[in-house]
Amino acid sequence: MTATFPPRGSKADLEAPDARFAPKFDADGLIPAIAVDAGDGTVLMQAYMNADALQATLEKGEAVYWSRSRQELWHKGATSGNIQRIVDVLTDCDQDSLVLRVEQQGGAACHTGRRTCFYRRVPLNQGTDVELEDLGDDPVFDPVDVYGAM
Repeated sequence: MTATFPPRGSKADLEAPDARFAPKFDADGLIPAIAVDAGDGTVLMQAYMNADALQATLEKGEAVYWSRSRQELWHKGATSGNIQRIVDVLTDCDQDSLVLRVEQQGGAACHTGRRTCFYRRVPLNQGTDVELEDLGDDPVFDPVDVYGAM
């Protein structure tokens, strides 16, 4: 399956309030997608979509990404049960980035078993050798039980 989207047109066309959705994929055919909890706005994860993943997401109403490491479509939660049901898909002004507002099923978006992939903070003013600060987002499942050896 190779999904196609309409031609992008001019900058003014892309930024018009009634513009057609014409996502801009990068040189690798990918667009970044940030999943946020539709209820409280917590940033859950960031991944990439190719045209087929984006089309599948729009058709299924569930998040489908492109796995860069496995080079295949990745239906989020197909293995773990932690599916992301789409509430809204937002795009930025030049349509080269997406925000997915989702209802996260199962309580965890991260393959580590945590609610969010963003469970650590990078402290400021620490130079270049920075130790991450854990935010205390304990896993809600054991990834070894779900995925096998990690």
